[in-house]
Amino acid sequence: MPALLSFIGKRSLATLPILAGALVFTFVVMRLLPADPAAFLASGPGMGPEEIEAIRVNLGLDRSIPEQLLIYAGDILRGDLGRSFTTGETVVDDLAARLPASLELTVTGFLLAMLVALPLGIAAAARPGSWIDHLCRIIATAGTSLPSFVIGLLLIHIFYFNLGWAPEPVGRFDMMLFPPPVVTGSMVIDAVLAGDGAAVRSVLGRMVLPCLTMALFALAPLARITRGAMIGVLASDFVVAARAAGLPRRMVLWHYALHNAAVPIVTTLGLVFSYMLGANVLVEKVFAWPGIGSYALDAVMNADYAPVQGFVLLVAVAFALVNLLIDILYGLIDPRVGRMG
Repeated sequence: MPALLSFIGKRSLATLPILAGALVFTFVVMRLLPADPAAFLASGPGMGPEEIEAIRVNLGLDRSIPEQLLIYAGDILRGDLGRSFTTGETVVDDLAARLPASLELTVTGFLLAMLVALPLGIAAAARPGSWIDHLCRIIATAGTSLPSFVIGLLLIHIFYFNLGWAPEPVGRFDMMLFPPPVVTGSMVIDAVLAGDGAAVRSVLGRMVLPCLTMALFALAPLARITRGAMIGVLASDFVVAARAAGLPRRMVLWHYALHNAAVPIVTTLGLVFSYMLGANVLVEKVFAWPGIGSYALDAVMNADYAPVQGFVLLVAVAFALVNLLIDILYGLIDPRVGRMG
């Protein structure tokens, strides 16, 4: 246990420069954009250059970029991510209110992709050249070639416009129903806790297409890496020896081969999940899903600096936590990796 705590502490300290770099990069890039928040706020009638300049002074935009950065870094250390002038709320409150919606899509889509991709990749590696192997490669190629928003638009066109099987892709809940009381922020969990069957059906119905979009987006890299890792291990000497010794095929495949191929698979799982948190921006926009991705995209369109910076910082923290979990799993899967010391 002390070794584990020491490892976690060292890895956490190693992520601080990454988080600082993400913060500085996003801050500078937002200031270099041609959009002016003061001009956006002063878009009403009777607003002239004097009013715009007064708003700039009030927002602190009249200061130099290094000075603004130092002020913002101090606010971050106090847990203050700023306030969105678009919503009028603090960025912390906005992100906390919208994060459950994004996690619903990301976690559900990730689990669906994992449940399909891992068995598909293993089966394709166990039967190279078979129809399932060709299917795996086709899915991997198609998933890599199609952007997530294109997949979403295709699903909407097929299942909503053409077949009429899916509800309208607008939001998380039917506007004709009363939403369940907010307990966790997750519509599914809150509807179940409220015992409202109509609400549960409404929420799940609207989750199908966006979750399927996220799953198809993650399916390609997971299936491809699983197949490649398993093919490499199945061709190794110790697997050939295990087969020659007469061990059952299932034991060789699931115990020996999968265990030794777990490190690249776990790495890909972590990277895909981290990337999905940021890549759900366009998916949320396509399905009018009120998550942190659509929140950040709206902020970019309105030159609202604070929400974008808060979104990037949140995704960077999530990425660091996932990488830490991956490193811990490395030591549990294979102590020879030596990362627990």
